[in-house]
Amino acid sequence: MSMDRIGFIGLGNMGGRMTRRLVGAGIPVTGYDADSGAAARCGAGAAASAAEVVRGSDIVLMSLPDSRVVEAVVEGEGGVLSACRAGQVVVDLSTASASSTRRLSALLAERGVAYVDAGISGGAAAAEKGSLTLMVGGDAAAVARLAPVFAPIAAKVVVMGGSGAGHTTKLLNNFLNAVSLAATAEVMVAGKKAGLDLHRLLEVLNASSGVNFATLNRFPRIVDGDYLEGGLTGKLMTKDVVLYADLLHELGVASLNASGPLASFGLATALGYGDVISNRVVDAIGDVSGGIRLHEG
Repeated sequence: MSMDRIGFIGLGNMGGRMTRRLVGAGIPVTGYDADSGAAARCGAGAAASAAEVVRGSDIVLMSLPDSRVVEAVVEGEGGVLSACRAGQVVVDLSTASASSTRRLSALLAERGVAYVDAGISGGAAAAEKGSLTLMVGGDAAAVARLAPVFAPIAAKVVVMGGSGAGHTTKLLNNFLNAVSLAATAEVMVAGKKAGLDLHRLLEVLNASSGVNFATLNRFPRIVDGDYLEGGLTGKLMTKDVVLYADLLHELGVASLNASGPLASFGLATALGYGDVISNRVVDAIGDVSGGIRLHEG
């Protein structure tokens, strides 16, 4: 097993779970989060700053809300750039802008530091079990060095290419996730209002061409009142769709389908569901469709 010392910056919903998996596998982790109690809760040694994590680690993992926060942690005062040294690997597990990722990668490369972008899929449940999918971009040697670190947290690691390729893949995946969730929420509200049995409707959808991740994994629970709390919030889902639209603008690809999920999750935020799990978009659509709920109580 690698003797690399591991640091983790950002010990929130996903970062905290990944840190627990690493610690549980016998890998000591030094962690930093704006919430000073977060390191102790996930079994990591607590650092007083991001810079302290970087100084004491060979491989630094980051799980942060968006590119603006990533940039602040990397480039800001007392950040990664100020403390890094040649030979280190920094791994960004956030959902971030690929162009920002490539810029930060070039900055760190000047210091001899490899910057690897690793988009994650599977949500809180997969993070808990160590069965995440990682889509990775960056230097091949640096990625190979990360194998012992990825093993406790991911069931599938796919190397997508150079810097930014992992984050690009993540945005493409998250957009389809947003579309399927928003569209299925609308369909389920319509099914309820039409008087259909929702379990039977899902049975049909899951054996038909309308099948998707939301019909398979989300709505069988949601129709019984279990919203699978603890996952990606409505506001974060909106942020991902905006990043997707920005990416397509940069690529010169027509973005014809972003308006649906942007409207759906924007509605959810406007109606007070922005800070709860994005699955609550079905309640927002229900609210403006005559006060419909998929379940009783």
